Amino acid sequence: ADVDGAHIRTLLLTLFYRYMKALIDNGYVYIAQPPLYKISKGKEIHYAFSDDEKDRIIQQTGKSTHIQRYKGLGEMNTDQLWDTTMDPLNRMLYKVTVDDAVKADELLTILMGEIVEPRKEFILANAKFVQNLDI
Repeated sequence: ADVDGAHIRTLLLTLFYRYMKALIDNGYVYIAQPPLYKISKGKEIHYAFSDDEKDRIIQQTGKSTHIQRYKGLGEMNTDQLWDTTMDPLNRMLYKVTVDDAVKADELLTILMGEIVEPRKEFILANAKFVQNLDI
C-alpha cells in the first residue's frame, strides 16, 4: 500500500476507464483530495496537502506544533473528512480527463494488466525518474 491512498484511486480509475469510460469522457469523474497532514498548535489547526505545504505551515506557526500524518481516509474522524475533503466550500476537486486515450489504454494495460513482465520492464525503465519516493 502507498502512503496517500493513491493505490485505491488507481484501482477505481482503472475500473471507470475500462468499464464506464463514458463517465470520464462526459466529465463526471472527479478526485477529491484529502490532506496528508493535520498540524495543530494549541487550538489552531491547519491541514497540509503536500510536504511543501506542511513545511511552510510549520515555519509560519513555529515550534511546539503537533503533526499528524494521515495514511488514509480511515484515520480521519467524520467531521475532519467533511471539513477537509467533502465540504463543497473547502474541498479540492480534480476533474479526471484523458488527453491521449491510446497512451492511457497502453499504460493501464501495462500497469494494471495480468501480465507481469511488461509492468516490470516499465518500472525498471522509469524508476530513475522518481523524484519523491515515500517508503
